[in-house]
Amino acid sequence: MSNITANIKSIRDIMRKDTGVDGDAQRISQMVWMLFLKIFADKEEEWEITIDDFESPIPEDLKWQNWAANEEGLTGEGLMEFINNQLFPQLKEIDININPQAKIVKSVFEDTYNYMKNGTLFRQVINEINKIDFNSDDRHTFNDIYETILKELQSAGSSGEYYTPRAVTQFMVDITNPQLGESVLDPACGTGGFLTCSIDHKKKLVSNADEERNMQSSIRGVEKKPLPHLLCTTNLMLHGFDLPAVQRGNYLNKPYSDWSSKDKVNVILTNPPFGGVEEDGTETNFPAKFRTKETADLFLALIIKLLKDGGRAAVVLPDGTLFGEGVKTRIKQELLEKCNLHTIVRLPNGVFNPYTGIKTNLLFFEKGTPTKEIWYYEHPYPNGVKSYNKTKPINIKEFDREKAWWNKREENQYAWKVPVEEIVKRGYNLDVKNPYQEADNLASPEELLKEFRASEENISNAQDKIVEVLTQALK
Repeated sequence: MSNITANIKSIRDIMRKDTGVDGDAQRISQMVWMLFLKIFADKEEEWEITIDDFESPIPEDLKWQNWAANEEGLTGEGLMEFINNQLFPQLKEIDININPQAKIVKSVFEDTYNYMKNGTLFRQVINEINKIDFNSDDRHTFNDIYETILKELQSAGSSGEYYTPRAVTQFMVDITNPQLGESVLDPACGTGGFLTCSIDHKKKLVSNADEERNMQSSIRGVEKKPLPHLLCTTNLMLHGFDLPAVQRGNYLNKPYSDWSSKDKVNVILTNPPFGGVEEDGTETNFPAKFRTKETADLFLALIIKLLKDGGRAAVVLPDGTLFGEGVKTRIKQELLEKCNLHTIVRLPNGVFNPYTGIKTNLLFFEKGTPTKEIWYYEHPYPNGVKSYNKTKPINIKEFDREKAWWNKREENQYAWKVPVEEIVKRGYNLDVKNPYQEADNLASPEELLKEFRASEENISNAQDKIVEVLTQALK
């Protein structure tokens, strides 16, 4: 672990000296496309053994081992000329008909750029990357390092929205429990946390090569921004994927009415960007009753549409969706009428610290039967914890309480249920507070009266002082 940590730190330090790399997001993008090519080269050695008649989609002179592997190889201006005039132009135009792996390369390089300008520094970065062997145990170690790269996105401006804490994705996947043969989709997949978690979950069920192939073809994601797409594709390769599973694009751009039964899936796991505003015209892809520019609302309407009957979803949504009115009300009505929204797990403040303090909820629902009642579960902080932060994030062990309760539901200090009739009476406001916690927090009537009288006395004293000051001033 320490060796790879040192490698990544060295790469960062070298890149900081290059005048072409401006800020964290560019540095991460630069580092990851280079890591991608090295990982791809290492994976090709595997694919030659595991895939019949495997043909490399990358031209011989562009393969990592032929221009990067020799530490005394290309450097300086010659290296930069090769990168900018040969490597990038050819990889951007690669023939995707060669094989599925060609599609992976093309999708990565379509919107990826070389930011570095200094060929000597570029060679130093290459030599650091060459110290990592992704076919050894280092590969598994690198998954953890990879997560630290993702977390760094939190400090790279708005890119921070792509990282969902691992414990949250793990809990959502554990509960939805995707099986072999079931299709899994994340329509706003960011860097691929839900996808890789689903892969790890399904891999435990795989027993032969055919099942592995079917498992790979059953998991897919969509991401509209280049950097998270690049991170996600690399992440999936590190998890053993040799098929393209993530497409670049925006699912909201396709007209709602064009989605057909062949597009529908068994499981949707996602954390759609909230607070985001879609570009003008996107909302016109949706029926008039659902039209809004709020990204999370549009995704929720689309998720309901994309689930097969009997399909299930787990979605991260902010408090604003729960109590919001207007279009939000109509989407929630659609959700309760077409799906069984059986559980809302209310997360405490700080789960997404340090880059947003917005309170979030995990909505679990199944399509095909209307909601009769909603169970709420208020996730408590662990003992002695008042909030989460970057160094002490939420932990998967904390969800053991919910998991133990899940199939033997009873009301308790964290759990309560609300009949759908009450939700309808509330105008589809799903922001139902914990009645037990509120009761616990209330003082006795005598104490409340005492506090009220003390407040009244303070107000009266303040008013007397104001009158006194004004009187003095008028004299």
